[in-house]
Formats: sequence, structure tokens, C-alpha cells
Amino acid sequence: MMVGLVAFLHACFLVLEMFLWDRPVGMKIFGHTADIARQTRILAMNQGLYNGFLAAGLVWGLWLGAAGEAVKIFFLCCVIIAGVFGAMTASRKILLFQALPAVLALILVLLS
Repeated sequence: MMVGLVAFLHACFLVLEMFLWDRPVGMKIFGHTADIARQTRILAMNQGLYNGFLAAGLVWGLWLGAAGEAVKIFFLCCVIIAGVFGAMTASRKILLFQALPAVLALILVLLS
């Protein structure tokens, strides 16, 4: 269930970054101005696409069932690394919204 939540979060990140980045809701969530949004839109779309790949990998691991444990572990580790890097370079909030759910999911996968 927690792996599914992490996948859902990354699908939401995809939508926010690829489609809502320069819309009022995206600018409010990410705390940037219309000018910054316009200048960084393509970068955000690229970032959103990567988040979509993380979500797809986690869904793939879930779809495989018990045979997907290694896939889930790999993609959760990717999410954690991306979350830590994002916290170091962009915003510490990324630890809370990206890395922490993935850490919890990874612990649950390893304990199952």
C-alpha cells in the first residue's frame, strides 16, 4: 500500500510539473512567480517526466507481485536518492514529501 502511495505521489508530481507549473495552482504550490514559471517551464516538464518514470517503475513492481520486490526496492531507492538530492539543492520540504514516504515504503517492503 505504501509503495502505491509513493507511486501516486510521483504521478501527482508529474502532473504538477508538466502541466500545472505555470498555472496559479502550480505557482502557489512551488512558490514561484509567473516570470520564473515561464523561464523554467521546460526544465519543470523534464523533471515531471522523470517523476513519471519513477511512478511507472513502482507500479510495475506492484504489478509483478512477489516477483517485483527487487523492482520496488530499486525504484524506492531511486526516489530516496532523488529526494535527498532535491532537499540538498532545491528545498528541504522534498525530504518530507518525497524521501520520507519512500523510506517508509522501503522499510515495509524489506520487512515483508
